[in-house]
Amino acid sequence: MPADDSVSLSSVTVTLAGFPALLNLTLEVAAGETVYLRGPNGAGKTTLLRTLAGLEKLTRGKADILGVELPGGERSLRALAGMMGTRSHLYEDLTVSENLDLARRLLSVPSSRIDDAAELFGVRGRLWRQRVASLSAGQKRRVALAALVAKNPRLWLLDEPHSSLDAAGRELLDKLLVEATKRGAIAIVASHEADAASAGGRVVEMVGGTVRPAASEPSLEEGR
Repeated sequence: MPADDSVSLSSVTVTLAGFPALLNLTLEVAAGETVYLRGPNGAGKTTLLRTLAGLEKLTRGKADILGVELPGGERSLRALAGMMGTRSHLYEDLTVSENLDLARRLLSVPSSRIDDAAELFGVRGRLWRQRVASLSAGQKRRVALAALVAKNPRLWLLDEPHSSLDAAGRELLDKLLVEATKRGAIAIVASHEADAASAGGRVVEMVGGTVRPAASEPSLEEGR
């Protein structure tokens, strides 16, 4: 039986518009581990992240994610996972404050957690009352990350997380990921960047909606 602090996928297939975006995919991730997904566009990285977040339904196979079984437990899983996609999914016509207050209510977290995260990502000051539509791509990314950090998920799912962030923002995010995994969280990160795995972890290559055999999954430590 998988541990309730791990991720276990067995022969998972996810079909989107009649096409198998994931095909017989098997993956095991332990508590406290960081996994970096590598592969070309269309390899299934984003679909895998969305499946782990409970946003896509399994067509075949089974999964046990932090003790939640799929298919069937998608709603429960969404409370445990935090996903950062390539888009911010913020409300452009609302201010930074209003967006984060909405996130606070949806996540049922204290205002202090939102305020602390906003302060950490530098959006608590002059940007607080600005409409999101007026922000740069990097500033929007920081607002979305503040909401994610305030949630403090047990499973971090990040799709090209360094996109639009400056060097300081990338360094901060990497530091927070290390701290989260030290507390036992799991981080699964899709990225094209060669140096994105600077925080350490395991690299998993994806091709055609599945992962390569374990023997072909290089460790970051081995590659250094």
